[in-house]
Amino acid sequence: MSLQSVRAFFAENAPDISVIESPISSATVALAAEAYGVEPGRIAKTLSLRIGERVILIVAAGTSRMDNKKVKAQFGGKPKMLGLEEVAEITGHEVGGVCPFGLKAPLPVYCDISLKAFDVVVPAAGSTHSAVRITPDRMAELTAAEWVDVCEHRP
Repeated sequence: MSLQSVRAFFAENAPDISVIESPISSATVALAAEAYGVEPGRIAKTLSLRIGERVILIVAAGTSRMDNKKVKAQFGGKPKMLGLEEVAEITGHEVGGVCPFGLKAPLPVYCDISLKAFDVVVPAAGSTHSAVRITPDRMAELTAAEWVDVCEHRP
């Protein structure tokens, strides 16, 4: 369902963007960088977090690391990563394929400014073998994401 929901999302909202598939797994930043031939920072990883009663998604550059103090200051609570079953249940995407597109139900999406270091980023597309190439601004626009500074930026 997940890859199909992402394909449907792009067909409806951005028909010029096509989902690319890889025969090798892209479930981690390192694997995805290898699968799509890009540096790890260009992999746009999606973090699924619970802050109090809210669930949010933060999309960040692959080499960045979430800064708990910044997240707490930005969102007013301590962030907790969702568990494996929770991620699939809430987003509709399996871990390793989580992205801000084609979600099971609408969720608040935030893009970390670490993504702005790149002209094109490669987020997953609903499965551990799929992704898209997209500009950070276009991704934010398509997902109605707000820009935030909640990560430690690493080269």
